[in-house]
Amino acid sequence: MNLFYKTAFGFYNFSWSIALPWLRLNHRLSEGYYQRTLKDKLPGTAELWIQAASVGESFLALEILKSLRMPQPIQILLTANTRQGIDILNQTQQRRAINRNQIQTTVRYFPFDKPSIMATAVAAVRPKLMVLLETEIWPGLLLALKAKGCKIIIVNGRLTEKSLQRYLLWPSIWQTLRPDKVLAISPADADRFGRLFGPKGVDVMVNIKFDRMAPSISVSDDHTAIESILPRDIAFVVFASIRHEEESEVKKLIREISRNRPQIVMGVFPRHIQRVKFWQDGLTKLGIRWVLRSAVSNPVSAGTVILWDTFGELMSAYRLAQSAFVGGSLAPLGGQNFLEALISGVIPVIGPSWENFAWVGQGIVDTGLLRVADDWRQTAALILQDLDTPRPRAPVIERVYQFIKTRQGGTEQACRSIEAMLLEK
Repeated sequence: MNLFYKTAFGFYNFSWSIALPWLRLNHRLSEGYYQRTLKDKLPGTAELWIQAASVGESFLALEILKSLRMPQPIQILLTANTRQGIDILNQTQQRRAINRNQIQTTVRYFPFDKPSIMATAVAAVRPKLMVLLETEIWPGLLLALKAKGCKIIIVNGRLTEKSLQRYLLWPSIWQTLRPDKVLAISPADADRFGRLFGPKGVDVMVNIKFDRMAPSISVSDDHTAIESILPRDIAFVVFASIRHEEESEVKKLIREISRNRPQIVMGVFPRHIQRVKFWQDGLTKLGIRWVLRSAVSNPVSAGTVILWDTFGELMSAYRLAQSAFVGGSLAPLGGQNFLEALISGVIPVIGPSWENFAWVGQGIVDTGLLRVADDWRQTAALILQDLDTPRPRAPVIERVYQFIKTRQGGTEQACRSIEAMLLEK
């Protein structure tokens, strides 16, 4: 590495040194702080290290683990940036079926990308292969992996034009840090990765998220915990993955629904649980009755909003919902995962921003399996239509299955590439 790069990374390292004390004050980043800074030492070596940013990527990691076929025992380190991601990855400790191929897993918070921290982490783990899911491009990590001769693959890769332009502010460094292989989810994403790293080793794969839309996920799955807190014969509407930036618009939406249908029960799932306090205060000011999910075990009263301050029940809630709005879409945030609602038999409503899921294709709108509203008012109108005319779930699930069945197979494609790279001499 030349003097210019060494100086640049020295400045990057120094910037992290200044930032770390402040990051400890951040509510989300303070969780797992000692693991992120390696004050809690890593548990040992692992041939494979899989990094998942948060919830969506952690589910992808589980799909990979279920399909990975290794001829000998293997130790895998799983990391994530958020507590929600860690909770999902920890399911590998409980699902013994994943370990039937002698796959052993350890779960940790992903270290901060300070180059000196990452150099220590890579030296301790000594992975033969690093798997980065979707858009986990960290210069400190890539530098440390390159220094130790570790192989690197980006799986289910996606890269927006906006992100690419930000990375291209310093184009030459990415050629130096380029992964050995990139499997992108579309030709457009592959083109952007090629412009960043160079075209060598960049291929297109089927998005693993289609594999998660399995037809076995149906309304027959267990959802009794949520069913027990909903009053009989009262419609239930889910507001899922609500982001901070769109909260004011969603409040208007909830107020409009409540004004027109005062007896229904609504469930609000903030994208980040720490935003529950905002919803407590906001709904109180609107005069709307609310209760925390963690505080109820019996049916709530009609006209109540349930604020989900617990994690892991969104899929079950979809299976009981008569209508659903999926957030990250009423503000220019790119959208959140609306596919989970679909496979539960609910045709969701989203706002105009869904660039993060453009890989699904416009066909999902054209076939009527997704409704895109212009604003909160149109969103409210569509939800009210759902409440007036309930839609049977079984035909929706069948239509979704027909849509996705020719779009599956990404997990197998990714796993075969991972296995081949692990077995290379």
